[in-house]
Amino acid sequence: MTINVTQDAIRQIEIAAEQSDATGLPLRIATTHTPEGGLDYRMGFDDEGVKDGDSQDYAGNIMVIVSADEQPLLEGTILDYVEIEQGQFHFIFDNPNDPSHSRKTYKK
Repeated sequence: MTINVTQDAIRQIEIAAEQSDATGLPLRIATTHTPEGGLDYRMGFDDEGVKDGDSQDYAGNIMVIVSADEQPLLEGTILDYVEIEQGQFHFIFDNPNDPSHSRKTYKK
């Protein structure tokens, strides 16, 4: 699989799916280049499903899909859900292919 999803992220994705009536829909993860040369990440539940060339795998009960064009950009990425500051949780993408990538330590 192109992207590894942590257990914390899986739990939060499952909660989001339930809250938005998206249970059973795949999660599409995408990226684009920013003007500064880094990568901008997007993810959301995809009611159109898998398209030709998409990679697909499961993270828990969630199907994760990535388009063929974006697979090389996301190879080796870790999607996590972490506490950035006390009480502030966010999804983060730890991507070694991102030119602006820097490893940071986040609270679990």
